[in-house]
Amino acid sequence: MTGRPESASSHALPPAWPERAAWGTAPSLRAWQQAAMTKYFTENPRDFLAVATPGAGKTTFALSVAAELLGRRIVDRVTVVAPTEHLKLQWAEAAARAGIPIDPTYSAGQGKTSADYVGIAVTYAGVAVNPLAMRIRTERFRTLVILDEVHHAGDALSWGDGVREAFEPAARRLALTGTPFRSDVNPIPFVTYAPGSDGIPRSVADYTYGYAEALRDHVVRPVLFMAYSGQMAWRTRAGDEIAASLGEPLTKDLTNQALRTALDPNGSWIPSVLAAADKRLSEVRRHVPDAGGLVIATDQDSARSYAKTLRSITGEAPTVVLSDEKSGSKKIAAFSADTSRWMVAVRMVSEGVDVPRLSVGVYATTTSTPLFFAQAVGRFVRARTRGETASVFLPSVPTLLQYAAELEVARDHVLGRKVSDEDDIFAAENDLLAQAQASESASADEAALPFEALGSEARFDRVLFDGGEFGHAGEVHVGSEEEMDFLGIPGLLDADQMRELLQQRQSDRARKQKAALGDAVAASQRAADALADVSTHEQLAVLRRELNGLVAAWHHRTGQPHAMTHAALRKECGGPAAAVANAEQLRARIDRIRDWAVKRTS
Repeated sequence: MTGRPESASSHALPPAWPERAAWGTAPSLRAWQQAAMTKYFTENPRDFLAVATPGAGKTTFALSVAAELLGRRIVDRVTVVAPTEHLKLQWAEAAARAGIPIDPTYSAGQGKTSADYVGIAVTYAGVAVNPLAMRIRTERFRTLVILDEVHHAGDALSWGDGVREAFEPAARRLALTGTPFRSDVNPIPFVTYAPGSDGIPRSVADYTYGYAEALRDHVVRPVLFMAYSGQMAWRTRAGDEIAASLGEPLTKDLTNQALRTALDPNGSWIPSVLAAADKRLSEVRRHVPDAGGLVIATDQDSARSYAKTLRSITGEAPTVVLSDEKSGSKKIAAFSADTSRWMVAVRMVSEGVDVPRLSVGVYATTTSTPLFFAQAVGRFVRARTRGETASVFLPSVPTLLQYAAELEVARDHVLGRKVSDEDDIFAAENDLLAQAQASESASADEAALPFEALGSEARFDRVLFDGGEFGHAGEVHVGSEEEMDFLGIPGLLDADQMRELLQQRQSDRARKQKAALGDAVAASQRAADALADVSTHEQLAVLRRELNGLVAAWHHRTGQPHAMTHAALRKECGGPAAAVANAEQLRARIDRIRDWAVKRTS
């Protein structure tokens, strides 16, 4: 980059005077941003770590700091380090709006950039390729380095080493993150660590703004998680056929196989959930006309199949973003600006990508780490108007349900503790960004699969909201009135209104189900009283009708399929199928299901 007088950059910057912050006259800054700015310029640190929940406005905060430092002549240049190519462009666009021209096409190999720029944007991977060239540039100017999503500096040892070498001479370093840190033995460059109560060093943030605070301030949307379960069937490599319900207690391998079966584009689970999500989007669009939806897929083949299914459901071709390329950035930008319904993406829209109109999401990926989940949900929480609520559809997998219940738990970076348990909430995010930036194909995954998906069905399971769970007893059929109790929730409700409505709908449905089961039990009792005077075949027919009626009522109460209820009754009471069972066996089953109903009601 060519040198030039410091004053040449000031014409595009907001007015500023020594020791007087221009941001103090900017009413557009949120309270937390103003508080963080006050802390920053009171302490004037060389290194500063700001932890703020996705959607809170970390970019605006960082650019306000940059503008002020440039205006005070504390720094001459700005270098932004982002995780992905798309985020470089997004930073450059945001900086341009703030009057700070940044070159997002800069590479360490070119050495120079136009004199019109006061800064550059690069990726962590780009820094690691040639950290010495970046160091030379950093030494030439008084530089502010903004490390966006700084936890990625610990994803690969080379990335961290590259960041440390390149930016050690920087005048100022501002680190940002909005998602949980990983836990390992690799310290993140320029982050302060201090021993915790257990003596283990943990990262120390200079300013923290969590999801709870952002929700209280109406900076982010509350999130309504729609969990779907259902029966899955698959064949293992050994040839064994397995059937299980998604979300029931299984080994880790079987849980993963059940999840992959659910996400199989050829099954029934994905089309059912996509149709439900589109119904929810239609309801939201009644109040928020430009609301959009995003499906996060595991690989390119799945993404294309999901897009085809969405087109058949909606009659509109969704935007498909397959990899982190320039064309992908353009597609995301176009989707952000228009009013189309759906976008399908492979991982890349999981972190930092700003599409404020996203209101409904489908988590249709096998990636299930706390970092990735937090990043994905972060795409839907940016608030524009008070009362907007995000809705995220996800499989009823224990890990995902746990993350949903603990939407934003502050986690510090822990040093000196290797991850030995893959289910640890701090599980390392190895190669996640490399996967996100790589061109992905399902073919390699398919070849390595230890099973073959045979079929799937979806059932509405429950809603998770504000730490609570809401739903109807048992799993609910897709398309049923019970499911619509939740899919049809208005698109504009604040958190308190949402909580009250969920509780009201759940209690109303419970009363109806209890009354329906009570009526069925009473009817079966009246039928039993009339059996004494009929012939054997008539008596058996009446008993079968009574049993089938109770099984149907039990299904309405619990959502359990009829065949499963009959099988459970045969297991407990003995005897053959109901069609050939004798009167005594049928009566035993009738009494048993009545006992179930009494216990359930009490």
